[in-house]
Amino acid sequence: MSSASPAFVRSAAAAPGEAGAYAMLIALAAPLAVKAGAKSASLAPGLYLYCGSARGPGGLAARIARHMRQEKRAHWHVDQLTRAGQALGAFVFPGGDECAVNAALAEFPTPLEGFGSSDCRICRSHLRFWPKALRLPRDLGTEKPPRLKPLPEAPETPRP
Repeated sequence: MSSASPAFVRSAAAAPGEAGAYAMLIALAAPLAVKAGAKSASLAPGLYLYCGSARGPGGLAARIARHMRQEKRAHWHVDQLTRAGQALGAFVFPGGDECAVNAALAEFPTPLEGFGSSDCRICRSHLRFWPKALRLPRDLGTEKPPRLKPLPEAPETPRP
């Protein structure tokens, strides 16, 4: 990954302004239909990690700030999650590579092939589901999923 130790930041203000990689932690309270190109899936409620990179002006701080805003024009696949769910923070890797971060999460399931990785020749997906039983790899920390306040329940949808 990178020589710098990863840190979990809960706000963009706590993220470094330099280039690097991140794993954004996103909570979904209700099922969410998402698309990646011609592929689609329904994501179950729960925690997701999206692996990305920040190479532009403002580096990691700017990219994380954008992801944490719910009101924005959809540009990347992950915007579907961050607009519907709650971005809880990110593991940041100054100077890191998003594919290396994603590879460290190989035990975590990929819910939709091609999600966030349409320009990547290495990874099947840059989105990972975080099952409650899995711990983070040592490269990211030794945490279990964080304890969260209960997410609001999704309203029942009548079935036809």
